[in-house]
Amino acid sequence: MTAVTETSLPLPLFQRGKVRDVYDLGAELLLVSTDRISAFDFVLPSGVPEKGRVLNQMSAFWFRKTSHIMPNHMVESLDDAASVQRLAARLRLKEALPPYLAGRSMVVRKAARIPVECVVRGYLSGSAWAEYKSRGTVNGRAMPAGLRESEQLPAPLFTPTTKSETEHDRPLTDRDVEQLRLKDTMSSLEEATRTVYLYAAGYARERGILIADTKFEFGIIDGKLILIDEALTPDSSRFWAASDYKAGQSQPGYDKQPVRDWLAGSGWNGKAPVPPLPPDVIAATTERYLTIYRRLTG
Repeated sequence: MTAVTETSLPLPLFQRGKVRDVYDLGAELLLVSTDRISAFDFVLPSGVPEKGRVLNQMSAFWFRKTSHIMPNHMVESLDDAASVQRLAARLRLKEALPPYLAGRSMVVRKAARIPVECVVRGYLSGSAWAEYKSRGTVNGRAMPAGLRESEQLPAPLFTPTTKSETEHDRPLTDRDVEQLRLKDTMSSLEEATRTVYLYAAGYARERGILIADTKFEFGIIDGKLILIDEALTPDSSRFWAASDYKAGQSQPGYDKQPVRDWLAGSGWNGKAPVPPLPPDVIAATTERYLTIYRRLTG
């Protein structure tokens, strides 16, 4: 399998992110999920084959699955060569669109993005566990004493963060809410985040998967709140196998942890350039992404 890490289309480039290349279609956007992978705020020189297809198709799956409770920005997922050709014809392009777009691309409506990462946690893990262990808080909020690592929280916890291109995401403060003029919007964001998470967590649990935490992004179209960007992918979520779950310890997950583990043990100094990943780490990461896709979507 060959990784797709760069795209070049006969369309205006709207934005190039760590993983997604976004092209401007006028009233719509074309989101292309590449096989680029990031860790510790760096985009790695090695791509992970099939990763972009998993991200795109899992998002499309969840957008369809949750559209009855929360509208989203997806117009069409380009799942095969025929859908790619139809898009090229609709846009009246003189050049053909490349076949690698099939499976890893979707057309979405443009929305006014709300600059907040809407994180929701069902279990105490990751940075939340580190904060709790140090200070007894999560996102600055006091928590009950005696909680264990990976323990299920009494209720899903809404822990929004900033979304910035120039700094690390950090817990959203009252001052941030005021500066972003989101005071009247935060309750709607929290309700939407909890609603989608609870529905997805229940669906996943029936398939033997726990969604420990995830993050959503929202935008506004015609004055209405909608779900945008991606939804419940291995890049935005922590997935655990219910059969392996045991509170009081870290859990194996379906994500890019093999990449983080290898970098942490490689002697890399945390600065550019990032070393290329060995083939076995790439293969293990591809397999994790494909496994969670299959288990959740069938």
